[in-house]
Formats: sequence, structure tokens, C-alpha cells
Amino acid sequence: MLEFITLLRQRYQIVLNSNLNSNEMQNYQHSFEQLTLAEAFFRKGQLVKTSPLHIVIIGPTQVGKSSLTNAFLQSQNAGVSPLAGYTVHPQGFCHNLDLFDCKDLADYFIPFVQISSENLRKNCFNNYSLEKTENASHFLPPAIFWDTPDFDSIDSTDYREGVLKTIALADVIILVVSKEKYADQTVWDTLKIIEPLRQPTLICVNKLNEDSEAIILESLKEKWHDYRRDIFPEIISLLYQQTTKSPEIPESKQHILFELTKKVQREKQKQHEQKLVQTHWQEWTKPLRVEHEIYSAWQTLVDDVMGQTLKNYEHDYLNHPYHYETFQQAIAELLLLLEIPGVAKVMMTTRKVLLYPLKLVRRLGKSRNHPQRSHEMTVLTSALNHTLTELAHELLDKNTHSMWRELSEQLRKNRAAILNEFQHETENYHQNFQQNVERAAQGLYSKLEEQPLVLNTLRATRITADAVVVALTLYTGGIGLHDLAIAPAMLMLTNLLTESVIGSYMKKIETDLKAQQLAAVKLQVFTPLAQRLHALPQHLKTKTHFAISPEQLAIAETKFNEKPHGLRLL
Repeated sequence: MLEFITLLRQRYQIVLNSNLNSNEMQNYQHSFEQLTLAEAFFRKGQLVKTSPLHIVIIGPTQVGKSSLTNAFLQSQNAGVSPLAGYTVHPQGFCHNLDLFDCKDLADYFIPFVQISSENLRKNCFNNYSLEKTENASHFLPPAIFWDTPDFDSIDSTDYREGVLKTIALADVIILVVSKEKYADQTVWDTLKIIEPLRQPTLICVNKLNEDSEAIILESLKEKWHDYRRDIFPEIISLLYQQTTKSPEIPESKQHILFELTKKVQREKQKQHEQKLVQTHWQEWTKPLRVEHEIYSAWQTLVDDVMGQTLKNYEHDYLNHPYHYETFQQAIAELLLLLEIPGVAKVMMTTRKVLLYPLKLVRRLGKSRNHPQRSHEMTVLTSALNHTLTELAHELLDKNTHSMWRELSEQLRKNRAAILNEFQHETENYHQNFQQNVERAAQGLYSKLEEQPLVLNTLRATRITADAVVVALTLYTGGIGLHDLAIAPAMLMLTNLLTESVIGSYMKKIETDLKAQQLAAVKLQVFTPLAQRLHALPQHLKTKTHFAISPEQLAIAETKFNEKPHGLRLL
């Protein structure tokens, strides 16, 4: 699951850098921050057995987080300033711990780099510091105490990743607010996001005065129950100190962090990870599902248009009473098989001119019988243009998502390449299908051999001789198939065959040839075209969409739907 969350966070980060509208930007930014928190929390799960206790102070700007850090540490380790946004790096303080005990944090904070607090720079946000405190505080157990930047200022987006990583690392959260900031929306949005982490929490209300304390504490409880479903946490009221300007922890609360650390349940890390994912999963993956729906709609659109294109091919060619010419080509092949002494004089003249035997004439003719002379090729080319035009029009009507717009652009850019590949595939199909035509002619000839009377009648008639000449002219490039089909000799010969005893067999051969031709066109021409169109989304710019497949999403969902011990959640 960590691998998928990392991938999803990276894809959000890339898409956020593209041209989004303000609503998308806000939603995506929110999910990106949640995923950053989730990824860090999963990485924490790899450290829980060896990592020391982590106590983390969080809060909006200018509420006194660094001052309270010093108060709990009973030191002046944390830098304090009246300026807003003074702290922009996570700063950890090892209390009653050796720095060696914190060595695993370097891997956890990647790509952040640990440096000394003296070297932290305002304009470099991918750093954190970790140092050992010199004195022991009676407010704290052995732990790493973290001071963090704010999460509500205008500039906080620059360093929010460090805040989220540190929050995810926390075993105990200390939320610091003031009487001016406790109701800020960012405070409660943050508390809502981290609720699934189930971290024991302490709320410190700083800079209070006695008159406002009761009202603010009651309001805090109400807002807590509006945003959270767990028990309202412990509160420390920190009255404003006129002289020291620093918070003073009341004596009654000086051991509160010892009590909170007893509530830490690291053994439930896996359950908390799963709860975090379940809480936000639908929101995180919504853009992916939109893309998957578009991808599926595109596949359906291609299938529908291609299905109609195939029907048009059948209507305009295979089933057309005048334009279907393939069977006429089979008849021409049959005529060349009927070479007999009775038409030798006619054939001899042609042979003297060509100086080739009959088989070479046929071979020469095939090399000259270019597919573009076939009406079928015209129908196929027209069908392709209709397909691309229809898809382009459909895409123009679906201008509701950037993915549709990019698909339209890809279709336009690839149109010439698709046309060239289609032309190449139709020519290959046409050449390959000649074998089927020849087999059809062989079948007709074999059937005629079973009917000697019909065969001899054909060989004895002048019509056949004339038709053979026409057929030879076809094979030597003199006429096209359409001309062959309407030649008087061919018409009379075809009628003679149709009215003979093999008429029904001729019809069967023609029907079988059409079925073979439809299957061949579908497999060799339309299927590659459909595959090429289906794959068009794979060429979209990966910088503008998530590019996570339904299969990847399904595998991730399978993993998070499983309990830690392997049973599936119902």
C-alpha cells in the first residue's frame, strides 16, 4: 500500500503543476497534503519497533509554539521571535536520549536532509534539525520533542511537507492555539485530517486571560465535537504572563505528558494506517476514477464507431448488388482454368504478344492489379475517413475534461500516421485474400468437372472464349474488376453458370467468399485500426493527468481491504 500511496502522491504533485482551474487546484492540493501525511505515517510504521517516543507541537502562526517548546524542555533550545513564520523547519530535541537512538530518522525524512539548527536557512525548506538537550526536564519522559512551523500562513505551503511529515511521526500531539486563533478553520481542518492517526492529544490555549478562559474552553469543546468523533482531550490553559512573556505550565498539569504517553498504542499502527486510508480513499482516487470512466467511454466510443464502420463496409461492398466484385474475380480465375484446345486460336494470339505461359501471365497480372483499382479499396478508405471524422466530432462534444481535449489533439496529430498504416494493412489484406479467391475458383472448377456436360458446353461456346480474353486483359492490367463485371461476355457467361446445375453451388461459393472476406477484413484491417485507436489514451501527456491504470487501482484496493492478519473486511 505504501508503494501505491507514494505513486499517487507523486502523480498529484505532477498534475498540480499543470493548468488546473481554481476548484481543481484546491481539491487536488488538499488530497496531496493528505497523501503526504499518509505516506509519512506508513513510513513511521516501519520505525515503530525501534524509534524513540515522539512528541510534536503543532499550531497556527504566532501562538507561541516555540516558547512552549522551551517551557516543556526547560531550556532555550528553540528559537523564539515576535515575527510571524519565524520557524520554517521541523526542529527536534532529543530529551534524555542519545542522538544515536535517532539514526533511523534520516531514512524517514527523505528527501529532507538533517543539518544543525545553526545552518537552517529561511529559503531552503527541505531540511530539519536534530540536537540533544543538555538538561533534563521534569515535564517530559525520554522522547524527541519537535517544534514545527505553522500551517496557516500564506507562505506555509512552502514548508507544509515538513510539518506533515513531523505530525505523522508523532506519538503524542500538542496543539497550541491562542484566544485569537483557536477558531481558525485551518486548525480544525488539520485536526480533522489527523483524526484517523489516533494520536493522544493535548490542547494548550496560550495567551489567555481569566475573563475569557471559560468561554473559550467551552467553545473549544463544541468545535471539537463538530469535527472529531473521539473524546475531547486534556486542556492546559496558559494565562498571559505580563512580565516574562513566556508560558508557565500549571503545577497541576506538569505530569500530563507522562500520562498521555501511557495512551500511545504503537501495536495498533496497522489498524490506524488502514483507517487513515479508508477515511480518505474515495476522495484520493476520485480523479483516477474519472479518468478511468473517460478511458472506458473512449473504448466504447471506438467500438461503436468501428462496429458501424464494419456494417457500412458490408452494406456498401459485400452486400451491394453492383459493387461487389470479388466473386467476379473468382470467375476470372475460373476462366483461366478453362483453357482448352477449342479456344486455342484466341489464346494463342494473346500468348504470342505476351511471350509468357499462362501462369506467368497471371503472376504478371497480379503484380499490376493494384488494390487502388478495386472498388473495395475505395470503400475501405472511405470507411476509415468516416471513422476518424465521426470520432473527431464526438470528441468535440465531450469538452468537459482535459483528457477529452487531449484525446482530440492526439487523434488530430495521429491522423496521417493512421491513414498510412491503414493503407499498408489494406494492401496486405488484398494481396493475402487472393489465395481465397483462387481457392473459390478451384472449387468451382472441381464442381464443373463433376458435370462434364456443362464443362464441355462452356468450352464449346464462343462466349467463354471472349470472356477468357477479357479475363486475360484484366490480369495484364488492361481493365479493372468493375469493367470485368459489366463486360457483355462476362455477363452472359455468369448467367449461363447461374442457370446451370451448379447454380446453387455458385451461390454457396459466393456466400462463403463473402463470409471469409468479412472475417479477413475484420481481422487484418479493422482490428489493428481499433487497437490503435483504443491505445490513443496511452500517448496522452503524463504531466496533465494521473495515468494510473484501473488494474493498479484494483490491486491497491485489494490490499487496503485486507485486515493486517489477512482476513478481508466485510
